[in-house]
Amino acid sequence: SGQNSFRLVLFVEVKHQFLRVTKQYLPHLARLCLISTFLEDGIRMWLQWNEQRDYIEATWNCGYFLATCFVLLNLIGQLGGCVLILSRNFVQYACFGLFGIIALQTVAYSILWDLKFLMRNLALGGGLLLLLAESRSEGKSMFAGVPSMGESSPKQYMQLGGRVLLVLMFMTLLHFDSSFFSPSVDSLFSLSVPTIILFFFY
Repeated sequence: SGQNSFRLVLFVEVKHQFLRVTKQYLPHLARLCLISTFLEDGIRMWLQWNEQRDYIEATWNCGYFLATCFVLLNLIGQLGGCVLILSRNFVQYACFGLFGIIALQTVAYSILWDLKFLMRNLALGGGLLLLLAESRSEGKSMFAGVPSMGESSPKQYMQLGGRVLLVLMFMTLLHFDSSFFSPSVDSLFSLSVPTIILFFFY
């Protein structure tokens, strides 16, 4: 019993020491993780400019000019939004802009009819909800998207909604082998992660 108590005290002390050392870096890392998909997609728009423009032009028959405007809007909107969020400037406006990008891409790339990509887009929206909730009371929580004691109900609802939508990202990774009752190892892992997201910080 005494040895267990010593281990518990040691664990708590190590945890507090770890948080003291990393607390100035972890919030930035958390925000970077939540917007990493937008950052990657914005860079891809730049590197695959001609391919993206030609795809939009061929799919929608909208002409060279409108297709170019679409790719440019995605490029500036996503990279600009990521910069604003990481620099903690106009975070709410940046999140709303990225919400608009998600809606625009959902229509332009016909994601609405692809369940897997639709769920991933909803998961991206969940990440933005967490960033919005975190920006409402900046400084009260150490981690982006992790609730603190005494928060207002609207923020808690936004965080819960964001975590539920993030779960959809992991649900798209689920697949089963020969039968529904024979899940693969990565499927079990994908189930464990959303469970932690939903309940560990509740």
